[in-house]
Amino acid sequence: MALAFRGWTILLLAPAAALIAAAFSGEPLLAHWTQTFMPAAAGFVAQFFPLFLLGALFGKLMDDSGSVTAIADFMTEKLGPSRAVLAVVLAGALVTYGGVSLFVAFFVIAPMGLALFRAGAVPRRLLPAAIALGTSTFTMSALPGTPSIQNAIPMPFFGTTAFAAPGLGVIAAVVMFGFGMWWLSFRVKQAAAKGEGFGGEEEAAGPGEVALRELATTAREFDPSEIEHGEKASTAPSIAVAVLPLIVVVIVNLILSQFVLPSFDFSFLELPEWGGTSLTAVGGVWAVALALFSGIIVLLAFSFRRLPTLRDSMDAGSNASVLPIMSVASLVGFGAVVAALPAFQLVQDWVLGIGGGPLVSLAVATNILSALTGSASGGMTIALEALGPTFMELAGQIGLDPSVLHRVAVISSGTLDSLPHNGAVVTMLAVCGCSHKDSYFDVVMVGVVSAMLALITVIVLGSMVGSF
Repeated sequence: MALAFRGWTILLLAPAAALIAAAFSGEPLLAHWTQTFMPAAAGFVAQFFPLFLLGALFGKLMDDSGSVTAIADFMTEKLGPSRAVLAVVLAGALVTYGGVSLFVAFFVIAPMGLALFRAGAVPRRLLPAAIALGTSTFTMSALPGTPSIQNAIPMPFFGTTAFAAPGLGVIAAVVMFGFGMWWLSFRVKQAAAKGEGFGGEEEAAGPGEVALRELATTAREFDPSEIEHGEKASTAPSIAVAVLPLIVVVIVNLILSQFVLPSFDFSFLELPEWGGTSLTAVGGVWAVALALFSGIIVLLAFSFRRLPTLRDSMDAGSNASVLPIMSVASLVGFGAVVAALPAFQLVQDWVLGIGGGPLVSLAVATNILSALTGSASGGMTIALEALGPTFMELAGQIGLDPSVLHRVAVISSGTLDSLPHNGAVVTMLAVCGCSHKDSYFDVVMVGVVSAMLALITVIVLGSMVGSF
């Protein structure tokens, strides 16, 4: 990730690294490139492109229609500078849980947060941590039903839905939110006791910076360079109209995944012409895709007149999905090559030999790979492609519900992926005009430590009582 941190594209780095690994193992290079790397990358695109496409489109339309701004303004008005941190956290949580990409949230909530923090004399250096807590922790990996790509990836591997282990997910969300808010409140009081105010004025980065773009598209599902394209609404909708599409996404996802899709006969999916699959393997992705599509339809129905250049906005949203999915797919291809090498058996034996059962092994593998790749989705997919069937077999032997595996995998992917080289972290610091030196420690506390505490809680509860 050192070259990626300097702005090199993962589209070149991933296959190059895969070929280097194959060369050192004495394996055939071209065969691994075309017969191992490419099928794995193409398989990821085939499986998850609908979610990347619809998610990016939904986020762009929410932004250009003024809906995200309306939600941010509502939080500002209701909570005000005296509760600036809470306002930023809740605004980020509301829009991302409803399906808006966190990069869209960054570029709207950061200006709102800067104004609130300045008015409330809250140190600017704490803003990235507040944004991270609201957009990149409990709404990404813990809350049941979140349409994030991270919550969707385990579904085909474990036959689960976005609402897997809802009780464990809610408990994990409470742990993340509670610890994160406690920490930020502690830091605000600590700064006030020292007489520290908002701080100096630093120039914030724009969404089109190349280095930010290359890192960001590996970390999350939206190309930030497309935020500048299209025209934003001159007037924001009411808070009810702004929130309605988000509510629709969550409700439709719940109804489809839990009630509608299971009531139909999809046995034809087992036929060879449909890939020999089943509803348990594809139903979760279908439900999230249809939920995002429903949110887009509702948004257009209520905010069509607020979108001055609808085609440009839709083009930008669609284009914003391409580089992210290709970047993550390249990481998946790299992982497939590494997993095919003889030396990987040693890694697999080590991971499976860790004490504590399959939940601990899954958590360790996902954490390590997410940290190394700087991508929650990429690291988790590599882990599940290589070890998913083994974890399912081990879970079956001890009677463990696959829903617990799902929730542990998702939470694990969002812990050590927030290391300094992570694209979301770099972008978030840049748009807030902050540095790693000033702000990264607090990002670690709310983004890594809180997630680790939640992960430990879920593993302990899941091992004791299973899924609920």
